Amino acid sequence: MIRAAQKAGRGLVRDFGEVENLQVSRKGPADFVSAADLKAEATLREELTRARPRFGWLMEEGGVIEGEDKDRRWVVDPLDGTTNFLHGIPHFAISIALEQEGVPVAGVIYNPVSDELYWAEKGAGAFLNDRRLRVSSRKNLPDSLIGTGMPFMGRGDSIAYQRELQMIMPHVAGIRRMGAASLDLAYVAAGRFDGFWETGLNPWDIAAGIVLVQEAGGFVTDIDGKGPALTAETAVAGNALIHKTLAMAIAKARAPRAPKAAAAS
Repeated sequence: MIRAAQKAGRGLVRDFGEVENLQVSRKGPADFVSAADLKAEATLREELTRARPRFGWLMEEGGVIEGEDKDRRWVVDPLDGTTNFLHGIPHFAISIALEQEGVPVAGVIYNPVSDELYWAEKGAGAFLNDRRLRVSSRKNLPDSLIGTGMPFMGRGDSIAYQRELQMIMPHVAGIRRMGAASLDLAYVAAGRFDGFWETGLNPWDIAAGIVLVQEAGGFVTDIDGKGPALTAETAVAGNALIHKTLAMAIAKARAPRAPKAAAAS
């Protein structure tokens, strides 16, 4: 997985250096697919198929491909942070997870520009390059830096997100929206972010990050406190206390609101 990510990363770095010349097509509102994205996915598929030819696939661009091995499949995002990439912002990653019987058991998240390689395997710990990772030990939201992903044009419920933001923002040291969910979760595992939440996610956005956070001693669930399930489309992450507090705040923001009483005539 690491070798595949590094090989695909070299291609992304070359294309990133010529970002203005990339051929780009629209895949949907504010959701771009580039030639670099497709080339990276092709490289990953070639390398991982060579290593494990019987495994299935779930890919952002290529979709689902059934393998001979029905219990294991690769979950791949060849370029998480495509919009950052296309605007010349060096914050994007390749994300690869190995899913076994519906559960991610190994993950690699690689930012080829910074050469930061996050990797984890169930029961073996989480690492940034050669350094062992642990989630933040902060206990209180006022001391915490929280990562998030915001709804954008044509995606997500912006009204619900604004309520969540209003509930959380006054009580934390800061909120960051970086534009790549896989790296947000890697930052939680590394203790850079104390917590993270986002909605409107896909399995390839979070599969590798789930393993990293868990192996670094943290927790990842969906916004309802269940999971982690790759089909949930939502995620809340952090250490035990920050995760719990953040999840409670989001649940409060999402609770149905009583209608306002009619004004007296």
